[in-house]
Amino acid sequence: MRQAVEYGPSTAQSDFTPKASQRICLFPLQLSRRMGQKQQRLLEAEQPQRPPDRAQTLSPVEPCLGPPAASGPQRSIYFSGPKSHSAQLGSEFFDQPAVPLARAFLGQVLVRRLDDGTELRGRVVETEAYLGPEDEAAHSRGGRQTPRNRGMFMKPGTLYVYIIYGMYFCMNVSSRGDGACVLLRALEPLGGLETMRQLRSTLRKGTAGRALKDRELCSGPSKLCQALAIDKSFDQRDLAKDKAVWLERSPPGSSEPAVVAAARVGIGHAGEWAQKPLRFYVRDSPWVSVVDRAAEQNAQA
Repeated sequence: MRQAVEYGPSTAQSDFTPKASQRICLFPLQLSRRMGQKQQRLLEAEQPQRPPDRAQTLSPVEPCLGPPAASGPQRSIYFSGPKSHSAQLGSEFFDQPAVPLARAFLGQVLVRRLDDGTELRGRVVETEAYLGPEDEAAHSRGGRQTPRNRGMFMKPGTLYVYIIYGMYFCMNVSSRGDGACVLLRALEPLGGLETMRQLRSTLRKGTAGRALKDRELCSGPSKLCQALAIDKSFDQRDLAKDKAVWLERSPPGSSEPAVVAAARVGIGHAGEWAQKPLRFYVRDSPWVSVVDRAAEQNAQA
């Protein structure tokens, strides 16, 4: 007779088949692990994505313009050069004979930028034309050329700055024609008046302590040079290209000024040329250096 085999509590039954109580304990543990893994995946999916590197995601048609711009308003790379003056008058403006150029100056704006960036502005209201070798009042009369007056023979738009009485400066601009130029006689101050006043007070002689009136700032060729800090260092500069002084077109909408033609000032030695009407100024302007009532009456007649 085959002997029956009894399984005790520590035999193969416990090794091969888990008890019901063990299955009940294992199932929650496995479920907990699966749920934990699922929750981890969900959390990862919900986290914000790291922005991709722009260098790796540029569109094939988008030009690469360099590193990303810094925060705050930025100037376009296409206009990143030095500040341009859109109203600045170029060489073509100055390339005309002295008389029409002297008239054309009236109403235009002369700008002077100081070393600290301050801009001084004044509207031209008075000029004088000097016609070159034939003009007995011109420094180039008879065709004479010297190191002093070389600017008069340079291309139109070149500054000719000379000194008078050993202490004052006058500023001229060469025109078309050898030895011809235009003297700037007076400006209407438009911007930087307090700086002009300080410069004039520092450089002028006499009347110390008296505050200058606005109409006194630039009402004469030497006065305007003082007010704009123009000295001999500006001689032979190009007014069409210089970064410290230039001429701008009159503001849009400005009316054409009424112009008076009168005799030039301070050239009594020039014979018949002293009486020629080669000084031009804006009628009724309080900024003009010298008013010629007779010339105004003749113009009205």
